[in-house]
Amino acid sequence: MQIDIRQSCNAAYTKTLDTEGLRREFLAEQIFAADQITMTYSHVDRIVFGGIMPVSGDLAMPDLGKTYGTAYFLERRELGLINIGGAGVVVVDGVSYDIGHEEALYIGKGAKELVFKSVSKDSPAKFYYNSTPAHAAYPIKKVTLEMASPQVMGDAKSSNRRTINKYIVPGVVDSCQLIMGLTKLEEGSMWNTMPCHTHERRMEVYLYFNMSPDAVVFHMHGEPTETRHIVMRNEQAVISPSWSIHSGVGTQAYTFIWGMAGENQTFPDMDHVAMADIK
Repeated sequence: MQIDIRQSCNAAYTKTLDTEGLRREFLAEQIFAADQITMTYSHVDRIVFGGIMPVSGDLAMPDLGKTYGTAYFLERRELGLINIGGAGVVVVDGVSYDIGHEEALYIGKGAKELVFKSVSKDSPAKFYYNSTPAHAAYPIKKVTLEMASPQVMGDAKSSNRRTINKYIVPGVVDSCQLIMGLTKLEEGSMWNTMPCHTHERRMEVYLYFNMSPDAVVFHMHGEPTETRHIVMRNEQAVISPSWSIHSGVGTQAYTFIWGMAGENQTFPDMDHVAMADIK
């Protein structure tokens, strides 16, 4: 397995980047590949993200000790995943967890052996995962869409009617710092998180999906007064440092998974940006 390592970029350097430079630093173009585990390791809050797609057989998390300087991947890390494909199974240290479509699994620090399976190769699972450093061990927990904490926001007038489903957040799952969720836009809505915000105390990664081949999302990036955009296609992910806005508008409705790491787990802790201040 090849690990894509991304170094941190500050706001001043990012201002100098052209389109290809922005894509090189912040965009992960291929998350899912048949019978592979993809992995991007960002130096921004040391988050790791990628996709796991078992088709012809099981996939086991390989020995990554040399990369992370530990005996095994989750020795000092926690991991959350959401399945956006067909029915799957995750085996953690010999214990199996059935993870269906749009179901999640939190795996705490200290889990040694991770194996991923699809129930049917004709409809393989697609496990999208985020992993962050952890200082304590919390119990493994499966979360269904019904268990997630939903929050309906926006309206049709603003083209941003959406439901934010909070899977790994305080009150649903105990974790060290990782929080994850899935946001669905209603038909006819195209904007997410506008008016936009930053959160200086947390970074964020988005995975966009449920998009047709000819659809795109223009992901807004950069400081509020120095905005840029990155064109996103189906099942691609983007890194947003804490100083950057993270919003987007699509050519049609879409779904996205958000994952955050940083100083706190307070979901409303945002630095809102007035529409008049965006440039």
